[in-house]
Amino acid sequence: MSGRAVVALGGGHGLAASLAALRLISDEITAVVTVADNGGSSGRLRDEFDVLPPGDLRMALSALCDDTEWGHTWRDVLQHRFRGEGPLGGHAVGNLLIVALWELGDDPVAGLELVGRLLGARGTVLPMAAVPLEITAEVQGHDPARPDAVETLRGQVAVATTAGNVRGIRLEPANPPAPKETVQSVLEADWVILGPGSWFTSVMPHLLVPDLRAALHETPARRLLTLNVEHSGETAGFTPARQLETLAEHAPRLQLDVVLADPGAVDDEADLRRAAALLGAQVVVAPVAKRGQPGHHDSLRLAAAYRDILG
Repeated sequence: MSGRAVVALGGGHGLAASLAALRLISDEITAVVTVADNGGSSGRLRDEFDVLPPGDLRMALSALCDDTEWGHTWRDVLQHRFRGEGPLGGHAVGNLLIVALWELGDDPVAGLELVGRLLGARGTVLPMAAVPLEITAEVQGHDPARPDAVETLRGQVAVATTAGNVRGIRLEPANPPAPKETVQSVLEADWVILGPGSWFTSVMPHLLVPDLRAALHETPARRLLTLNVEHSGETAGFTPARQLETLAEHAPRLQLDVVLADPGAVDDEADLRRAAALLGAQVVVAPVAKRGQPGHHDSLRLAAAYRDILG
């Protein structure tokens, strides 16, 4: 395994896919996770207890669990959701455990470390910001009856599910603090990996946290962007080049070293290389999609691509 320190930024299933691949090639992994989810179990706990939404943090911890019966058992416990329509219905056990540890210790980073120890996690999981965030977006055509109208949508769920064209996002509060451990992990990394994941609600928010954005500018680490293997949902109709352009619009000083793309998701490689060059990056086109499961990365193929790029 590589001794290089790798920091992976994202949230949800995209970050989990990246972590599943990275754990095969690196023994020093830190996941920096979005904290803007306002739906489902996470949203309910966030509203009731005024805490960071725990769901994406739980998923990242589960993706890093020890590859033993103990690790797999506790991963399955954390991921288990209660059935039924009662007060516990829909809650994930791991979400409840994380919030309980936060109430007992009043330190989100320490609480996540304890859950990681329970899982034998092969890496560290940190929140992107020290406070819960709200995503607001300017969206064109959210109402199909008014395709040219631009509306402001509020909340991760609304932004992630709109059928309109997301033109830009903001965070509330506008200048959230980042945990010192999060900033330090980026500054000390050998590689920082952005994506894959929901573009506007999992990937881009990291660039809008001032301390984290500054660390991404200042770090001596090399920066890799993993593009999605399918352009749907928040980026329906976007080309890969357009995704890079939106990144530059939200973080104009950010430079990249490598952009990784699956050949099935690249419609115009020359256009992608042009957009990447404006960010200082070379493009690596490699098969990383899972066969027979559109929209999903294959952890072994992604690990192979990461191994070749990280060296």
